[in-house]
Amino acid sequence: MQETKIPAGYEDMVGVMRADHEQILAALAAEGYEVEDYPDLAGQGRPQGAAAAKAYPIQGVLKYHGMTDWEWRTTYLPSISFNNDAAYSLTYVAFDGEWTDDVVVINGEEAGGRDLERVQQTLDVVRKLGGVKSGARVWSRNIVRATQTGKGLGTSASASAAVAMAAVAAMFGEEAAGNNRFVSCLSRLLAGSGCRSAAGGLSLWVSYPGIAHEDSWAVRLDDRGELDEVQLITVPINSRIGLKTELAHQDAPHSPLYKEWMRGRLEETLELMGAVRAGEWQVMGQLAELDSIRLHGVTMSGSRENKIFAWEPENIYLFRMCNELRLAGVPVYFSTDTGPTVVFMTHQDYTERVVAAIEALDMGFETIVGRIAGPTVLVDIDEARDVLDIPVM
Repeated sequence: MQETKIPAGYEDMVGVMRADHEQILAALAAEGYEVEDYPDLAGQGRPQGAAAAKAYPIQGVLKYHGMTDWEWRTTYLPSISFNNDAAYSLTYVAFDGEWTDDVVVINGEEAGGRDLERVQQTLDVVRKLGGVKSGARVWSRNIVRATQTGKGLGTSASASAAVAMAAVAAMFGEEAAGNNRFVSCLSRLLAGSGCRSAAGGLSLWVSYPGIAHEDSWAVRLDDRGELDEVQLITVPINSRIGLKTELAHQDAPHSPLYKEWMRGRLEETLELMGAVRAGEWQVMGQLAELDSIRLHGVTMSGSRENKIFAWEPENIYLFRMCNELRLAGVPVYFSTDTGPTVVFMTHQDYTERVVAAIEALDMGFETIVGRIAGPTVLVDIDEARDVLDIPVM
């Protein structure tokens, strides 16, 4: 098992969060959720292979910030999100023993610096496990059903999941890519939330300080169609400050609010799991809205000198609109992650009223109407190459 780090100042939380973790595992087992064994694929890699995958961005419900181990991208507390079909990432990965370097192209531009390093971290773990040293070629594109992506849509998670699944399939074959636990663990390595993008639907990521890499995976909770009538309305909003999520991850654990946030996570995780099984989607909306506010509080209070304000002025208009709609009898809830982009959750019967209310604000918002999306999947290589405009190699 690959051990992970325990950050200084959080040693006192390890036992608490590990005990919470065991309760969550017991609840999953009691509700009939199944998690595969982590496979032993050491030395079974192929020096040459290619695959392509499609993954959806996530929107947090019970959210997270902060990495307990930056190399393995484990975190302090369990978290839950849903996949959003407002966008998707399409990624092609090829390995070849004759290549001595890696080339990564993201949204049509060759990556360098930190962007390249984050992709290479996944590639390196896959290569080390497979026992090969092949270079890689990666093409990835985020495709959004709007004229802008906005900040906080969760496309880093979808890119992370798509890279991981395509790399696993290229290195080990499609059977290995079908192991959700394996793929979701590797999907953390570019962006932690990628593990939930890999699992699909409304998914739970289990983690705590010091958890082993192989034990920090994600599992889909709505595996019986419990949330099929939920409609998502996404409003992409750009960040005027050029917000970087990794900076928020660094600051958040220094917030005086952080440990209390951790201590409350077990109760709400169990509540949400029960609500899903009962088809009570409003609980998901209530918790997503509440934790959006708490996430912002943690983010703002992580530094004494330079506060991170992730919202824009437009957010306040949208949040108040949401309250007014509920007072008028419309069941709708908002969610924001690290950024101002807003996702509204409602029942499909109320979609038109929510969209009309957003348009009535007359603030130039785009709206993307969609649903909760499924897990990361492999796609046809030739079709992916055409969409990504990959040159003949």
